[in-house]
Amino acid sequence: MESSMWFVFVMILVMSSCVQGQLKAGFYSSLCPRAEAIVRSTVEAHSNKDPTILAGLLRLHFHDCFVQGCDGSVLITGSSTEMNAPPNLGLRGFDVIDDAKSQLEPLCPGVVSCADILALAARDAVDLSDGPSWPVPTGRRDGRVSSASEVSNNLPSPLESVATHRKKFAAKGLDDNDLVTLVGGHTIGQTDCLFFRYRLYNFTATGNSDPTISPSFLSQLQALCPKDGDGSKRIALDKDSQTKFDVSFFKNVRDGNAVLESDQRLWGDATTRTIVQNYAGSIRGLLGLRFDIEFPKAMIKMSSVEVKTGTQGEIRKVCSKFN
Repeated sequence: MESSMWFVFVMILVMSSCVQGQLKAGFYSSLCPRAEAIVRSTVEAHSNKDPTILAGLLRLHFHDCFVQGCDGSVLITGSSTEMNAPPNLGLRGFDVIDDAKSQLEPLCPGVVSCADILALAARDAVDLSDGPSWPVPTGRRDGRVSSASEVSNNLPSPLESVATHRKKFAAKGLDDNDLVTLVGGHTIGQTDCLFFRYRLYNFTATGNSDPTISPSFLSQLQALCPKDGDGSKRIALDKDSQTKFDVSFFKNVRDGNAVLESDQRLWGDATTRTIVQNYAGSIRGLLGLRFDIEFPKAMIKMSSVEVKTGTQGEIRKVCSKFN
């Protein structure tokens, strides 16, 4: 390993061991030694059948952490739980988490939390998409509350301004750099026509399209999502490499080729634009931020938001229901 990359790996390792609370990398090394390997092989098996599930797992972890902290509350089934809040209706990957849990429970009963399985699966999803890997601090416990009514106030929406996203991230202890870096997770995955079609046809009062979309990309999107077409049709969030974890997403934002309005708005805010430029390679600073280095740091930070540890919460036997 090159000395510079070794230094980076050591820095990420140090960061993962200094996370708030009592989380630590390798928490299960003696409690359930095969835990991380089982999660990894489960994610890999599901992704071999459907590569798009990797982006689904990353998104599932993000949606979990922003409501009640990273405590597996998004996994609970029920008519009034987080899972059934409108912003969460398109979430996928629940079956992957359930599959890993069903293998771990007979091996290490009541030891590995669903919240940790989700955090590990998100890391593995990035790694299996040719992205970076990192040591995931573990030791989370599962929450005992899951309420649909808490989702909209906490979870960032693609319709919101950068200022609103900034407030929602700040409420979780995350700054502008974390915001742009974590949104960069859109380098993999898809969204429904329903969530951005308004940008293509009736964005302005006069019924025109969103002027921030580049003309060539606008015609591509209109062909993919006709005005009266199927709103559930899925479109890549990164038009160039939707299954590869890379910086092309940031180049798309720079060039007016972002699909979601909130992603494109990162270019309209002076602070977030500078971070996008740095990742896209538009400017060369002496110590230019590297996305593959910054993303693990931001993920370690996000995945320790409002975690339950010690005697808080519980270790669920089945991830979709409280004990």
